[in-house]
Amino acid sequence: MKELHIISFNYPYPPSYGGIIDVYYKIKALSDCGVKIHFHCFVDDIPEKVDSEVKNITENIFFYKKNRNPFLYFSPVPFAAVIRQSDKLLENLKKINAPVLFEGLQTTQIIDQLSSQKHKLYLRLHNNETEYYKGLSSSEKNIFKKIIFRIESLKYKGYQKRRLQEFEKVFCLSEKEYQETLAYSNNASLIHIFHGNQIVKPLDKKGTYFLFHGDLSISDNRKALDETIHLFEDLPQYNLIVASDRASDEIKKKISRIENISLVPIETHENLIRLFENAHANILLSYQQSGTKVKLFNALYNSRFVIINQNITDDSSLTRLCLIGTKTEEIRQHIITVATSDYNENETRKMVLEKNHSDHAKAEAMIKIIFKD
Repeated sequence: MKELHIISFNYPYPPSYGGIIDVYYKIKALSDCGVKIHFHCFVDDIPEKVDSEVKNITENIFFYKKNRNPFLYFSPVPFAAVIRQSDKLLENLKKINAPVLFEGLQTTQIIDQLSSQKHKLYLRLHNNETEYYKGLSSSEKNIFKKIIFRIESLKYKGYQKRRLQEFEKVFCLSEKEYQETLAYSNNASLIHIFHGNQIVKPLDKKGTYFLFHGDLSISDNRKALDETIHLFEDLPQYNLIVASDRASDEIKKKISRIENISLVPIETHENLIRLFENAHANILLSYQQSGTKVKLFNALYNSRFVIINQNITDDSSLTRLCLIGTKTEEIRQHIITVATSDYNENETRKMVLEKNHSDHAKAEAMIKIIFKD
């Protein structure tokens, strides 16, 4: 029996945003392939009950509370990493001799205490954290948060350079991060995002609105929404739905003043899928280069046209399935064009997505590396 410890930066259910989507569907795919998962999870508050969707794909589940002491901002270690330390985690890892997969650099501070153990260590690299926090700082309007993100970026610069060399293998999400990791060490492997989609939805030719969805507590998504709102204010003949569970009062007020834009909560995965199925086109914008965004897979598998800018993916096979605009005017023109176009790309998408981006194939590739002995 193959056994694996997985240490997650957050609770992975419901899988409603980028990194957590990758965590949940990776665990599910590995479990479906016969791997026994000992799951360790850092949370703000320990849940009273565990969702059956997580219970059914894990052997054991351990929770550890993040340390939210504000004085930890003064630590030389990145704040996101230093708050995820636990002596109890170390004890639980010692009890079961199995490889350890760390989800993101923010879970890796315990490695210094694991040095005397015999665990083989692996990392799922979710971001080049230095660039990620630098990008958040650039997108953030709040001056205090802007400074905090910039400091976190600087801390990660040395941290990730040192840490990336300590693993048997670093599983990278994108070609960009794969090449960046190779610059630090030679232990990189490219395993694309786990996204949970299995088949491309057979959809008819027309949807009824344009869709923007995302976590609006993230500054990059808020900046993307501002740009999208600006586009649709000048295109009052087209309806835009903004789907998010994390919209501030400021965003709610801004949207309420515009007749052709409405805000709806996502709440459940089923609701999100229905929003995709009824959308005629999706607007996906980002101002950070960090490989392929998982929201792109959700839109390509479950919806019709997808309009993106150059930062949504660095995978040329996926770019060919989208309408890409590098400037606002190009994106505006794509909106106007697809509004009157029929969607008929199901077969093209099936050929690309179901052949090259299967979660099962990615899980088998990871298993081959982790359990090669």
